[in-house]
Amino acid sequence: MDVEAPTILTNARLFGTEGDAVALRGGRIAWVGALAGLPAALAGWARRDLGGRLLTPAPIDCHTHIVHGGHRAREFEMRLEGAAYEEIARAGGGIVSTVAATRAADEAALVAAALPRLDALIAEGVACVEVKSGYGLDVETELRMLRAARALARARPVRVRTTFLGAHAVPKGADADAYIDEVCIPALRAAHAAGLADSVDGFCEGIAFSPAQIARVFATARALGLPVKLHAEQLSHQGGAALAARHGALSADHLEWATEADAAAMAAAAAVAVLLPGAFYALRETRLPPVAAFRAHGVAMAVATDCNPGTSPMTSLLLAMNMACTFFRVTPAEALAGVTAHAARALGLADCGRIAPGLRADLAVWDVETPAELAYRIGFNPLHARIFGGPEC
Repeated sequence: MDVEAPTILTNARLFGTEGDAVALRGGRIAWVGALAGLPAALAGWARRDLGGRLLTPAPIDCHTHIVHGGHRAREFEMRLEGAAYEEIARAGGGIVSTVAATRAADEAALVAAALPRLDALIAEGVACVEVKSGYGLDVETELRMLRAARALARARPVRVRTTFLGAHAVPKGADADAYIDEVCIPALRAAHAAGLADSVDGFCEGIAFSPAQIARVFATARALGLPVKLHAEQLSHQGGAALAARHGALSADHLEWATEADAAAMAAAAAVAVLLPGAFYALRETRLPPVAAFRAHGVAMAVATDCNPGTSPMTSLLLAMNMACTFFRVTPAEALAGVTAHAARALGLADCGRIAPGLRADLAVWDVETPAELAYRIGFNPLHARIFGGPEC
């Protein structure tokens, strides 16, 4: 849908706001409301009838690892044979097994491999994707991954927010503390100096890094002026959610082992809880994130694919919404807010994720009768049109 010229989208059902019309100009939302109350200054603008379709903010995938080399299909088989994620990781599989393939790939190869995954997300209306590093575990490859992520935004009409995830896993045979000081933190400084990192993440877990080690990374991020987020409480309770809250993190992600106290701390810090049902499904986990506690304390909940080669090889944000509802019992309305307004918050973005004047014209038009259909259907994409900053779709 080409809406480069000043345009009014009419006969729409708007998610999250009142009215039936949205005016777009210069890639931004100029006005929202009932067509009957259209300001006189906009009366001469071109109009496009959406035929009563649902209009939402364009979805945002706020947690992905789509830039990487290789695949981990054998680990999928191993899990089916009874091996646990921790067992696979400690045997040299897991994150570390992707490192060799990623180190062997040049930037062009990383971009080429990531584009089909990105295209699958764009086909579902996604207008913004977060992309993490973390499969290099050395300075050179971490920077190459971030450069590849930046290149994706030049290859496709999509926003890409890059996250430095050097504290993702301990390289085989390395000492965790030495790795943090001698590789991770220097790589973080180099990524910042090159303008490659929008935020900083870490994996706080028994098979990865302790809260004290992550705190050193976060202290460096704070000194560089970069916001932080954290993979926290996925496989066990390590204190990661509380650590994220103390450091004013944008989000804490996974959170299956988070507690009521963690929810209270996150609420006080205005940290978003990013739910990742794809990993929960792939790992056949049974412990649920404390959704009721998040609701009770007013913690915003985002939903994302966690697209990665090992524990969530999923490139459908619509499926992630369905899984969040089915497994975690979030409501369809919460799931939709979780891939729009709350996903934007999880990335520190204030210019998208909602339908409001002044925000980017990143919108999705859906062939559905109710918003709940977006989370209800499985393997079906009802996208009618994608509007990205005005002209692109």
